[in-house]
Amino acid sequence: MTLTQLEIFSLVAELQGFTSAAHRLGISQSAVSHAIKALEQELGVELFRRHQTLVELSDIGQQLLGRGRAMLGLANTLQQEAADARGMKRGTLRIGSFGPTASNHLLPKILSRFRAEHPGIEVHVDEGPDRQVLEWLDERRIDVGFVVLPQERFDTFALFEDQMVVLLPVGHPLSERDAVALQDLCDDAFILTEAGSSELVARLFSAAQLRPKVRYRCAQLLSTLEAVGRGDGLSIVAEASLPQAGNPHYLVRPLSPRVPRQIGLAVLDRRQSSPATQAFIEMAQEPGMASTFQSSHLLSKHP
Repeated sequence: MTLTQLEIFSLVAELQGFTSAAHRLGISQSAVSHAIKALEQELGVELFRRHQTLVELSDIGQQLLGRGRAMLGLANTLQQEAADARGMKRGTLRIGSFGPTASNHLLPKILSRFRAEHPGIEVHVDEGPDRQVLEWLDERRIDVGFVVLPQERFDTFALFEDQMVVLLPVGHPLSERDAVALQDLCDDAFILTEAGSSELVARLFSAAQLRPKVRYRCAQLLSTLEAVGRGDGLSIVAEASLPQAGNPHYLVRPLSPRVPRQIGLAVLDRRQSSPATQAFIEMAQEPGMASTFQSSHLLSKHP
């Protein structure tokens, strides 16, 4: 068994295809097939179920995937620790990011500085909903991920805090208020965004024993903003996720009482994190790198 075989196994499982994995790795499909066949013969089990258009993990393949990724992660850490002794000139860093808060507000500034200081580290960024970032951490598909805190099963590092806010169509009766209570949002159609912090919003209503009239579920924040702007309903989003320029078609009001949201980074085990991962976390925590979000959305009561 080789690390190359494990890398190919992990990538075929992720992409659900031999051809896709071959394209990603820059090798032939036959080389991918040969590596998987050799690994299956050595282990004495079938790792994948082959179908016409895709492949899927067998039960034992699913079980072994986590072990394989753990071995790859350990090998990467060993390589980076050796590279660290030479000035961290080589290595890979896999980052999980969610929504506009992490991808647009936090990551660009940190990543720009990181690449400048560690140009030899190859950086990969995967974007998805916040809950998917947690899954990627569990599956060892990423080394570090942006998360909404707290996350007790991971080692976490706080970065900054913003608040959850209410989005209202212009002219809505609630826009006359300086702040809006959660129960006041249960009379109108509600728009739930899946882009980030959807679980936090669901917990807010559940803890208050309230049930919003969810009429729309939007995968992207932009769709949520447009739906509110058209007057299709109300929504709750994180303040840091909103465009800095604002929008004349919707209004933003804080919740009453205030609902803070803390953003941080998470790893499976900080003791096993690679030097590149540790360097990224330390850089993200530097003063001013992920400074408290300052918004002009709530400065005025009326547009």
